[in-house]
Amino acid sequence: MTSTRLLIVGPQGSGKGTQGARIAEAFGIPVVSTGDIFRANIKEGTDLGLQVKAITDAGDLVPDEVTFAIVKDRLEQTDAAEGFLLDGFPRNVAQVALLDEFLTGRDEALDAVIELNVPREESLKRIALRAQEQGRADDTEAAIAHRLDIYERETAPILAVYRTREVVDTIDGTGELDEITDRIVAALEARGLVRVAAA
Repeated sequence: MTSTRLLIVGPQGSGKGTQGARIAEAFGIPVVSTGDIFRANIKEGTDLGLQVKAITDAGDLVPDEVTFAIVKDRLEQTDAAEGFLLDGFPRNVAQVALLDEFLTGRDEALDAVIELNVPREESLKRIALRAQEQGRADDTEAAIAHRLDIYERETAPILAVYRTREVVDTIDGTGELDEITDRIVAALEARGLVRVAAA
C-alpha cells in the first residue's frame, strides 16, 4: 500500500471538513482534524476541553504547543502510520516548522497540500448557514470575521512555504460537493497518489 500524507487548507466555510472526510475515505486514510479533537474534548469536559473552550469563546486560536502535542499524539497512532489527512494544522508558519521536524524525524513528508479556494463572501454565507443548522455558539458574525482575518494573516502564508516545495494543488472550492471532490481527486491522482475506493 502506498502512503498518502495530505494537508487540506482553506478559510472557515470553505468546505474543508466535508471535503477532507471524502478525500480521506477515497484514499483510505484517517482525518486528523484539530477542530474535531478540540470539540470532542469540550463536549467531554476534559481539562483540555475547558482550556480550549475559554480560548475559542474569546474568538482566539489555541496555542501552537497545545495544538501540536495533540496532533503529534494522533499521528503516532497505528492507523495514521500509512498516511493521514491533516485539517486545521499547521495553521501558521511556526507550526509548519513543528510538523516538518516531526515528519523529518520519521523520514516522511507531505505528498500534497490541497488549497480550497473560496471567495470570502461565500465563506461568510456558508458559516452563517452552518451556525443556523448546527447552533454553533462560536459562529457569531464577529467571531467569523475575526477568524477569517486570522486565516488571511496567519494561515494563508503557509501556502507560500509549501508552494516552494511544489506540493500545493489549488482547487476551486465553489460548486456542487461532488464536483469539488472530483477536482481534488483528479489533482491528487495526477501526482501519482492512488485511491482505495471511488470518491
